[in-house]
Parts: sequence; structure tokens; C-alpha cells
Amino acid sequence: MRIAISGGTGFVGRHLAAHLIGQRHEVVLIARGMREADTFLVEHPSVTFRQADLSDADVLMRAFAGCDGVAHCAGINREIGRQTYQRVHIEGTANVVKAARAAGLQKLMLISFLRARPNCGSAYHESKWAAEELVRNSGLDYTVLKCGMIYGRGDHMLDHISHALYTLPFFATVGFTEKPIRPVPIQDLIEIMRAALVEGRLSRATVSVTGAEELYLSEAVRRVASVIGKRVFVFPAPVWFHYMLAQMFERAMRVPLVAVAQVRILEEGAAQAAPPSDSLPCDLRPSNRFTAEQIRAGLPEPGLFGLRDLRCG
Repeated sequence: MRIAISGGTGFVGRHLAAHLIGQRHEVVLIARGMREADTFLVEHPSVTFRQADLSDADVLMRAFAGCDGVAHCAGINREIGRQTYQRVHIEGTANVVKAARAAGLQKLMLISFLRARPNCGSAYHESKWAAEELVRNSGLDYTVLKCGMIYGRGDHMLDHISHALYTLPFFATVGFTEKPIRPVPIQDLIEIMRAALVEGRLSRATVSVTGAEELYLSEAVRRVASVIGKRVFVFPAPVWFHYMLAQMFERAMRVPLVAVAQVRILEEGAAQAAPPSDSLPCDLRPSNRFTAEQIRAGLPEPGLFGLRDLRCG
């Protein structure tokens, strides 16, 4: 098969592309740009790279030509300049839908967020919901995956927790009463995506994707600290304090230690879908727990946060 991936050089897109070419499928990677680390994918004989954003449906249609399906993985967790939730999540998805119809694609799959919903006071959540609605009303065979927190090599979760622990001996959780999370390992998510794209499963379905184990962020942090051999003091801090820090980090860091949208996610937890959605079939449900082995496999190179992480660095 030939599969197009929007956000193809992002965390989920890269892992999906690597898996598909390993299964002898052809891949069209669509992204605004690529890093040196993406060269091995872009230069693979089964990969076609198209440098494009989501603002032009005609460009996307040409990229989708000859493809069997598209995995719409592009998204942002903070707004920078022209990269707003409205432009990326809503207008971008509308262009993907338009291009997919014009190109005659058989399948459209969207990566969304577990608790994306309307009228909740979070632009991130509301724009993700709007994207879901565009896909559900597209007239195409679709699958919407409402995912919880995803982790693995190249993620934000393990990357930021580990670098924070190398930098500081303490970690503040969000709020005085923690809400549970169910982290999803990237390899479990990729299996679900493959089943939808290649096998045609989960047709016209919106399903929640959560990990096999429910825990609190404080426990996740302690497990990561144990794996990297660091002692950590974990304490709660008020939600308003985290929102204040997030606004500072968004202004100062290339990839914020925590973004405003992520504070909202942790404030309400990431263990149950909202609104409720369909469950995965038993054979596709994530089975890997948040173990030392899983953590070790997803950790980045050890290091502290430094000047290179600043937007002016």
C-alpha cells in the first residue's frame, strides 16, 4: 500500500513511517521541514518527501495522488505566530479532508486527543474536537483515534521528565489532588494505526486509546528517576502556579518544559475519554505497562536543559 502521513517528521509520524516501510509499504511524508535526524527516513527508497504545510489543499491533493490512505498526524500543543490551533487543527484538517476526497483516498485516519471536546474553555481541546467533526462528516471511510499521553523515543513525556530530573532534584505535580493518567507506548499505538490503515479495521469509528496501566504522574516521575539513577523529591503545586510557568516556558523555550495545553491535560487527567467513545477490540488494546524496560527504550540521550533549549539560544 501507499500511505501519506501529515506531520510525517513529528513524533508519531516518524514512528509510523518507520513501521510501514519495515512492512514493505510505500510512504509519502508531508511536513513543513525536516531535521538531520530525519534523513534516514527521507532517503529511504520507499519514501517520498513532500515539503508542505496544511494551508493549501491543492498541494496536499498532489501529495496524496496514488495513495490508498492518509494518517493525519500533524498537530501542535502551543501557538507560535501563524501556527495557531485554528490554522493547524481546524483549517489544516479541512484542507486534508478536501484533498483526500479529490485524490480519491480510501481511508482517512486522524490522531486526536483523549479529552478533545467542545465548549470546555481550552482552545487546544476545542480545536481538536472541531478536527474530529470535520473527519467524521467527511463522507470518507475514517478512523479517529482519541489518544492519551503517548511516550517513546522522541516524545515530549520521557524527554522532558528525564531532562528535568538531570537538571533539578525535584519535580512539581499539577494540583494538590492528582488525576490519573494512562500512558500509551508508541509501539502499541502504531499497531492500532496499522490495523486501521492497512487492514481496514475500525471503519467509521471514533475510539479511545489509553495505556494498559493507570497511575499518577508522580509515580511515573519516580519510575523514570529510578531508571536514570536520580533521586527526586516530588511535591504538589497549585494549578495556577503551573499555568504561570507554562506561559513563561512557551515564551522562552523552543520546546516548552510544559505548555498551557499540557497543564490543562494534567489538571483533569488523561485516563478516560471525554465525551465517551468506542473501545478498541481486545486484540488491539495496548498491553505494555509503564515499566523500566519501556522507559529505558524510550529515553533520549542523557543531559540537562541548557541554552540550546531556549528560543534565543
